[in-house]
Amino acid sequence: MKKWLFWLGVAGLLTYELVRNITEDTAGHGRNVEIQVQTAMADESPKNGQRIKILKDHIYKGNLLLVNKNHPVPAGGEEANAVFLSKHQELVAGFGLLDRTIQLSKDMAQKFSTMVAAAEQEGVNRFLITSGYRSHVEQGQLYKQMGADYAMPAGYSEHNLGLSIDIGSAQGEMDKAPEGKWLKQNAWKYGFILRYPKNKTDITGIQYEPWHFRYVGLPHSAVMQENEWVLEEYLDYLRDRKSVTVTVDHSTCSISYYPVTQSTTIEIPSSGRYEISGNNVDGVIVTVCPDRKS
Repeated sequence: MKKWLFWLGVAGLLTYELVRNITEDTAGHGRNVEIQVQTAMADESPKNGQRIKILKDHIYKGNLLLVNKNHPVPAGGEEANAVFLSKHQELVAGFGLLDRTIQLSKDMAQKFSTMVAAAEQEGVNRFLITSGYRSHVEQGQLYKQMGADYAMPAGYSEHNLGLSIDIGSAQGEMDKAPEGKWLKQNAWKYGFILRYPKNKTDITGIQYEPWHFRYVGLPHSAVMQENEWVLEEYLDYLRDRKSVTVTVDHSTCSISYYPVTQSTTIEIPSSGRYEISGNNVDGVIVTVCPDRKS
């Protein structure tokens, strides 16, 4: 979304307290995250690991999908589990809603709640979601209404993926409000990135949007924050390096890019947890991290 949303956000402040629902029992309370990022070339494929089959369909699934004017949302890529948050007040924890049309998946709403609960511990607590998931039809209507200068065509917006949230503040515009400043410094600790920074418009093709945050997950958000990369740059980096290791909060993960032209089999360590995400272009990223300690 573009600047017009923030004027809508100001208009919606009067309804903020009606929909704001802060719960005390929130997973993010008291979370102290100190993250150091180090990258290095990963070792060769692990010996005695487990083999997993990668299909071409994997290119078009996951949290790292690149969606922009050149790469549309893949077929079947729209979020299928989005709900109207106004009908699920148990999901509205620590933030307000611009109106009753805001949609997110339950998983994304919980991730956002965890993040804003951490901000609450620092006295930053006037968050407002102004837009979440949008269907293909809704994006088309927005594009028709606002035009190419203020919206992406249907199928070319990250909001169609359900991984992006437009975030406002009840205290003013996001580039000046405490909420915007806090997110710019801390969102990456919770897997979110500022998708369209001011100095990257030549790469993203989108003007500065201090309200638009995208979920990519850790450790990817940490690497992007450390290097001041946008998603396009990060995916190019992985394609070029092939494999890297990343140390986040004393936990070392390996991240590997694999080009995919047809189904193939790759080997990963037998221990640890792994995630596979396509880049929506030409390959997949496999991330292997140590098992979480209980």
